[in-house]
Amino acid sequence: MSYVDGFIVAVPKANIDAYKEFSAFAGSIWKEYGVLEYVECIGDDVPYGTLTSFPRAVQAKDDEVVVFSWIVYRSRQERDDINAKVMADPRLKGDQWQMPFDGKRMIYGGFEMLLRL
Repeated sequence: MSYVDGFIVAVPKANIDAYKEFSAFAGSIWKEYGVLEYVECIGDDVPYGTLTSFPRAVQAKDDEVVVFSWIVYRSRQERDDINAKVMADPRLKGDQWQMPFDGKRMIYGGFEMLLRL
């Protein structure tokens, strides 16, 4: 069954266009290396919970929006191979891209797909 990398970040509302541009560029590189799906979703109905929530998890501020993303691969091995290529790709190196979010507050992880309907 497929393998999924999941991400949650807090993006300043003023940086949404820059984030979209960056993620479209980065996503095209992931796709070039063979991912099945690259998805970015911007929070629309993401309440700040009393105990737990997406905004709490990434310490979102009032001027930020939560972005929930995932990348689908055929397998864990393919994910590891593709990510190594992406991280070494010179198009993502250098000063051409200013990260439009605070990467220290990003939550991410790899998941084996359990069920897909």
